[in-house]
Amino acid sequence: MTDRRLWSYKEIAAHIRVQPDTVRSYRKHGLLPPPDHVEGGKPYWYADTVRAWVASRPGNRGRRLE
Repeated sequence: MTDRRLWSYKEIAAHIRVQPDTVRSYRKHGLLPPPDHVEGGKPYWYADTVRAWVASRPGNRGRRLE
């Protein structure tokens, strides 16, 4: 089953336990995957996209953030 909910910076930040500005910085520096959707100039990512990105991040060492 796929999770097609769209997450903003705020939801991503809560998922990885950082501040939304940190997630914005990740995007600015090319560390975040491209957004799956842009609405009104605001980027959004599918929850599955974020989870895959978290799993592949360097230093993750197999940790799961739920």
